[in-house]
Amino acid sequence: MQEQPSRQGALRIAMFSSQPYDRRFFEEARAARNDGAEIHYHATALDAETAVLAQGCTAVCVFVNDVLDAATLDLLHGLGVRALLLRCAGFNNVDLHAAARLGMFAARVPAYSPEAVAEHALAMIQTLNRHTHRAYARVREGNFALEGLLGMTLHGKTAGIVGTGKIGLATARILNGFGCRVLGFDPFPSPAFAPLGTMVPLAQLLAESDIVSLHCPLTDTTRHLIDAATLAAMKPGAMLVNTSRGGLIDTAAVIEALKSRQLGALAIDVYEQESALFFHDHSGDILTDDIFGRLLTFPNVLITGHQGFFTIEALREIAAITFDNLDCFRRGGQCANLLPAPD
Repeated sequence: MQEQPSRQGALRIAMFSSQPYDRRFFEEARAARNDGAEIHYHATALDAETAVLAQGCTAVCVFVNDVLDAATLDLLHGLGVRALLLRCAGFNNVDLHAAARLGMFAARVPAYSPEAVAEHALAMIQTLNRHTHRAYARVREGNFALEGLLGMTLHGKTAGIVGTGKIGLATARILNGFGCRVLGFDPFPSPAFAPLGTMVPLAQLLAESDIVSLHCPLTDTTRHLIDAATLAAMKPGAMLVNTSRGGLIDTAAVIEALKSRQLGALAIDVYEQESALFFHDHSGDILTDDIFGRLLTFPNVLITGHQGFFTIEALREIAAITFDNLDCFRRGGQCANLLPAPD
């Protein structure tokens, strides 16, 4: 994609993993603010090999599958980059120790339109539950048979929300409105959850929930939160939904639980190895990821390509908050969205 012409003295930003919609909403926000920053858009992901594309830039703007490990950050710093602008909430791809060592400004977009992700989670639940994706394909072929499309009524079922941050709360509100009994688990529970459901230990949530929806960040303690042991502890035949981070799930263990029918259904908008697949068209390629390929064989598995955030409102909010973070960097003042200090 052609870069903008350089202007003397303008702050330059290298945006990695950019898509046409990124350019649309960031240019819209830049024009509205009459911002003096230049954005150089790169479709390629950021890693140690592509860091050179940030030559001459003061900041990089990155997304979920960009790699900001120590080697990459050292290279960026050597090129003159001093600010890391994450246009996402998760930051498991950033080496916080290296960023602190280098004195780099690093800020994220902690909560953009949580309703967007919550609504997508609910859309996946109902699509998989009522088999609307299969019904759509059948009707287009003139097949109006209902056999194989039997679902369940959500009213009166138990839904477990793992993680009661803003997205978890938005999901709980929707499920509460459907008449579900809502259970929640969070080591740091939000008081706002109290009117929506009951906080319980994770073991109880897994044992009693007909639907388990994950809404927590990916950290060392949450990686493979759903593994063979937790899957065995789930209510037999329950549905598992993940719209957070792929690494929360041990995919190999999930496949075994699907094969044994311990897990009744799986809906995922994220995948542990998604960086090699998502956000690009691979329809003409041979799929080499055997685990992902195995998931695609199950009729009770629904996969979308990290689409939960993808609404007009969310993209506008992401661009606006990213520019707010840039303003904090320029002023050198306090920034509410700084990445947490490393332990």
